[in-house]
Amino acid sequence: MKNKTLSIIFILLLHLSLASPVFAARDTDSFDGNIFPIYAGNGSLVPPASTLEQSLNNKRTSVLVFYLDDNSNSKIFAPVVSGIKLLWTSSIDIIPLTTDELQDNTTSNPTEPSYYWRGHIPQVVVINGDGKVILDEEGQVPIEDINQAISQATGKKPPEFSVVVKSYNEYNSEASKKGYTDPRK
Repeated sequence: MKNKTLSIIFILLLHLSLASPVFAARDTDSFDGNIFPIYAGNGSLVPPASTLEQSLNNKRTSVLVFYLDDNSNSKIFAPVVSGIKLLWTSSIDIIPLTTDELQDNTTSNPTEPSYYWRGHIPQVVVINGDGKVILDEEGQVPIEDINQAISQATGKKPPEFSVVVKSYNEYNSEASKKGYTDPRK
């Protein structure tokens, strides 16, 4: 009985040692899971807290971010989206959307995200509370450009501090506020 138990344990250990681990890879177009918790350290971005229609009905500034979880450019851009949330917190509605469900979905309704998507990722669209597009850019859009558009859309000055993205390695990044002083202290 003891030999049979040892044989089973040996076989299990052999199978476990032969199994290849799954590696997340930011610079490849592989699917690693949702990009925001993995590459931006912020899983609270998805699912979005509001829809575009709700945001427009509430006259709030919307920031649409079109991305794919299996796209290296979207993975690299994820910390910027996290930084926007960090800087503007409750002043805007950030609406990150995967484009899978937008494929071949054309509409003339400006309350639908597919109305704004042009077929490339990442894409950032900043819409003011009246529904006017302030920024519509593709690729690695600088956070300064996005902040300027949000400032214009909200009528608020950009925050007095900036966002620094700290990369611990290829997989883990964190957006933090540089020059931020906690007003509670």
